[in-house]
Amino acid sequence: MLAVVGLLVFGLAIKGSSGLAVGDPVPTAAMPVLEGDGSQSLAGYRGRWVLVNFWASWCPPCRAEASALEDFQRQYGGPRFAVLGIDTRDLSEDGRDFVEEFDLSYPQLRDGDGDVSHDFGTTGLPESFLVDPAGKLRLHAPGAVDEDYLNEAVAPLLPKEES
Repeated sequence: MLAVVGLLVFGLAIKGSSGLAVGDPVPTAAMPVLEGDGSQSLAGYRGRWVLVNFWASWCPPCRAEASALEDFQRQYGGPRFAVLGIDTRDLSEDGRDFVEEFDLSYPQLRDGDGDVSHDFGTTGLPESFLVDPAGKLRLHAPGAVDEDYLNEAVAPLLPKEES
């Protein structure tokens, strides 16, 4: 546990001011798919709202928010919105076990060395970024998100389904 806390503190110390600001275009580097072959990029989500969630299997707050993210994806996911998980600085097998344990249905990518999380300017885990259809940052949530945050901050920005 001390090692995890040490890593998080180290991450905060070296971060500096390189984080994304609301309105900035988000990085679109391709990453390997966590489960299966191939790679994906945020560029492939242009035209959709995407809640990008950086997490790791060893992170207790990541475990705490997993069910809320899955519920939100099940409620709002579709052609105009998706949650996208990015397992960062983690072992692939541990990440796959996490996805299975929490029965996560939304896409998962792997940022093994943390380069993409660094490009986003993350300061710890978990951390979420709402990206608009043009690929620009609209909301940033450092720390775990919960049902209240998702329903009060994220849901109002999403397009309403047509009847």
